Amino acid sequence: MNRTLTLAAAGLGAWWLYRAMSGPGHSFRGKNALVTGGSRGLGLVLSRELLARGANVAICARDPKELDLAYDDLQGRGGRVVAVPCDLTERREVIDMVTAVERRLGTIDALINNAGIIGVGPLETMTFDDFERAMATHFWASLYTTTAVLPGMLARREGCIINVSSIGGKIAVPHMLPYVASKFALVGLSAGLRTELAGTGVKVTTVCPGLMRTGSHLNAEFKGSHDREYAWFALGNAIPGLSISAESAARAILDASARGEAELVLTLPAKLAVLMQGLMPGLMADIAGLVDRWFLPGPGDGDTRSRSGRESRGVLPDWVTTFTDQAATQNNELAAGRHSRTPPPVPASAPA
Repeated sequence: MNRTLTLAAAGLGAWWLYRAMSGPGHSFRGKNALVTGGSRGLGLVLSRELLARGANVAICARDPKELDLAYDDLQGRGGRVVAVPCDLTERREVIDMVTAVERRLGTIDALINNAGIIGVGPLETMTFDDFERAMATHFWASLYTTTAVLPGMLARREGCIINVSSIGGKIAVPHMLPYVASKFALVGLSAGLRTELAGTGVKVTTVCPGLMRTGSHLNAEFKGSHDREYAWFALGNAIPGLSISAESAARAILDASARGEAELVLTLPAKLAVLMQGLMPGLMADIAGLVDRWFLPGPGDGDTRSRSGRESRGVLPDWVTTFTDQAATQNNELAAGRHSRTPPPVPASAPA
């Protein structure tokens, strides 16, 4: 008992010392923030929260039509807003996008690497292209944006970078191997950046959310037994208590960055799973293997074609996903790939 109390006291002391050495927190008020993947889902919600905190916001995504809708949503919520189309997997486009943002908004004080894709299905249905796309989107795109904004932050000795990974970057979730591999890579990149940039004034925060109600289930891609893969994936995201709202996640993410925290794991189930992974990785792998064999669909006919969530709703009743469908409506997820408007690359009302 005494030994347990001693260890607990030592742990609390170490935590207090770490927080004390982390220095004062920062505010987003008056700062310029760049949010990748800001046209929908968590990225759009983070942009709304940044504006509510007094920041100016730049968003980027591949689809200029989605960006137009997001821009309309964000206008009038607070600070200045800039929207720039960009394929983040192309380094030249990233450099041009950052240049355009800085020309219209000013120096970038905060970078949120949020852009992502979700692919679900057994290993037998995954191709090399799936792995390459996931790595390009989660790892290389985050590296491109970071290296584009970092020189300015280092020169000013001030800035924050938030890398939104996933619980899939901590634990090997079955039937999501390309996603898991690329999110593990992002966690390593983010943690390494935090170490390399210590003492420079640039703080890096790694975010690993558990299940979130963002509406992304409709635009995730499913392979193999499409309807059954969608059913298990969408069901977990739809259950309050297991999942967190996008709004709550956005507030927690920005609060963690403002405090200068190194890492944030969102939702209690995710925190418990990460703890168990650290203590008993073999057991966690065995449990995941049992879930894969007993509860998840097999490869079916090995169909390697992808279908979106909106095309894979044949098994799970619509009422089950009521909350996540509402989030999809609120967060521009329904608009993906279904627009007719064609805005200019940067809205004319954006500041010059």
